[in-house]
Amino acid sequence: MNKLSFSQLAYITMGQSPNGEYCGINIEGVPLLNGPAEFTEFAPVPVQYTSDPKKMSKVGDILFCVRGSTTGRMNWSNQEYAIGRGLAAITHKEGKQYNHFLKYLIENYLSSLLNNTNGSTFPNLTSSLLADFIVDVPDLPIQKEISNILANIDKKIELNNQINAELEAMAKTLYDYWFVQFDFPDANGKPYKSSGGKMAYNETLKREIPDGWEAKVLADIATTGSGGTPLSSKKEYYANGDIPWINSGELNTPFIVSTNNFITKLGLEKSSAKLFKKNTILMAMYGATAGKVSFIDFPSTTNQAICGINPIDQHMNVYLKFNLERLYQYLVNLSSGSARDNLSQDKIRNLDIVVPSHYILSKFDGIVQGKMQLILNNIKQNQELEKLRDWLLPMLMNGQVTVKQ
Repeated sequence: MNKLSFSQLAYITMGQSPNGEYCGINIEGVPLLNGPAEFTEFAPVPVQYTSDPKKMSKVGDILFCVRGSTTGRMNWSNQEYAIGRGLAAITHKEGKQYNHFLKYLIENYLSSLLNNTNGSTFPNLTSSLLADFIVDVPDLPIQKEISNILANIDKKIELNNQINAELEAMAKTLYDYWFVQFDFPDANGKPYKSSGGKMAYNETLKREIPDGWEAKVLADIATTGSGGTPLSSKKEYYANGDIPWINSGELNTPFIVSTNNFITKLGLEKSSAKLFKKNTILMAMYGATAGKVSFIDFPSTTNQAICGINPIDQHMNVYLKFNLERLYQYLVNLSSGSARDNLSQDKIRNLDIVVPSHYILSKFDGIVQGKMQLILNNIKQNQELEKLRDWLLPMLMNGQVTVKQ
């Protein structure tokens, strides 16, 4: 192992914010990143542009947050970006092929690095703090081999995410075609509404829907329940708990396949928490995630910010999830509260839902279930790959595990 300062190992470009008059959504110029607001798991999705870039990242650079509560978050620069003062662009001096090693080296040392930050409220990593930070690194050939291993794991995870996005888009396109445009296959295999299928005005919905379909409130077609939080002062409600307990911030993926939060049987009995079965639809009711929807892949309890929904007809499970996601903006408009958006179980229970014929629902479910299962399998595989990467990382970095040429 060799002791090097970070500036000996990497080129560091600290961001500089452009003048505000040259920045905006409709500005012609280069994409602008001011911080991690546009970050995803791997690469940003920019929403602002600037015609007056001051500092730029290059393709393959590590985008590293250096200011505020998100200091230490990283993404890949998948194109050239103008970077504001909240970011730094970092690249290995030997080339981009070493950057996966560099990214995970930073992650391995992140806690120590953040301990050196200054700022009374939030961390603030200066150029000198980054440049002078000392790290232990193996020889270059080993760095490259480690980089290749970690890059291959990350590429597989990213590929699975891309596949999942395509599968979900395909399923939602079919949903839209069948249940928004009403062009599901008629008896002759032709698009129902476009081919002159009979429509009927529905007084509840104030619009036409296919003849024979109904409109019902969600409470008539599904059971619902909200979660609860055991008293935090009671350690026996949490210590060595084995009952999963999900909070609303975890509703950020089509399926929730695991959680790090657990309560005890006593905690379940002494709170309003309910145990929801596998494949329950969870909908966030409070805060920034209000209206977000996920399936759970295991029996679980939740906090009170979540409503659990189980359709009586299980053929309606995916249809109802997509329906609720389409109603997202309407749900947010229903919400109340000056500090945050609030939904209630009653508002969700009283939502008007179009109920298609059982035949069409079953046919739709038969098509999309395969896609949903592939999405679930990929999410589970990604979780295992992340565990493998996180298990390997410290041992690769400290030399406990060596890489054969």
